[in-house]
Amino acid sequence: MTLDLGQAPVILVIEDVEEVRDAIERLLLVSGYRVSTARDEEEAILKARLRSPNLILLNLGLDDIQTSEIGRRIRQNSGLSERVPVVVFCVATLAEGAEAEVGANVYTTRPDNFDQLRTLLSRLVRRQPRTY
Repeated sequence: MTLDLGQAPVILVIEDVEEVRDAIERLLLVSGYRVSTARDEEEAILKARLRSPNLILLNLGLDDIQTSEIGRRIRQNSGLSERVPVVVFCVATLAEGAEAEVGANVYTTRPDNFDQLRTLLSRLVRRQPRTY
C-alpha cells in the first residue's frame, strides 16, 4: 500500500545533534510521515509557522523541564494550537521504555527502540483533528 504523503501528518523534529536529527528524519519518513527539522528553538518556530506540524518531537540535551518549556514556547510563538502534542524524548529521568504526560498535551518518553516511539507518535497524531 502506498501512502499519499500529501495527506500524511507532519512531525516537526527539533534535535541539536545533526546525525541524530537526520536518523530520526529518515525513520519517520519511512514510517509514512512528512517531516520538518530544526536544530534549535528559533528555527523550530519558523518551521512550525511554515508547515503547521501535527506533532512536535523535541530533544535538545537539556533537562526535561527546560525542554518541555521550550516545546511550549515553540507551540505558542508559532501560533500552533494547544492541541498539538509536544513529545520530549530520551528523558534521562524516566526508566527506559517509559512515557509520561507532564502537562498540557506535553509528554516525555525514553523509548527502548524506535518502534515504541513510533507507536506513541501514531497514538498522539490520531487524536489530532486533520489540518492538512
